[in-house]
Amino acid sequence: MSFANIYPLYITKVENKGRTKTEVDEIIRWLTGYSQQELEAQLEKQTDLESFIAEAPQLNPARALIKGMVCGVRVEDIEEPTMQEIRYLDKLIDELARGKVMEKILRK
Repeated sequence: MSFANIYPLYITKVENKGRTKTEVDEIIRWLTGYSQQELEAQLEKQTDLESFIAEAPQLNPARALIKGMVCGVRVEDIEEPTMQEIRYLDKLIDELARGKVMEKILRK
């Protein structure tokens, strides 16, 4: 599945809860190390989700602090590395939609 197909779903999810695309982009940049320009290029290229994660410039080491459930599965227990990275992103978007403050979402 293309990251460009999932991205608008993230935006819609958070906007329905009063949050913004800017916050989603900040979360994605924090997690992956992409610049805003690189993120937009990946979206334009219709990069698949697996490649989007695999090509990330610098996965944030603090992502190991992300804990909790996504789709009934604990993200810290997912053994397949790419799936775990995808679920980390899902978890951060969920936290944003639930109203958590950015400092906590970004594990500061």
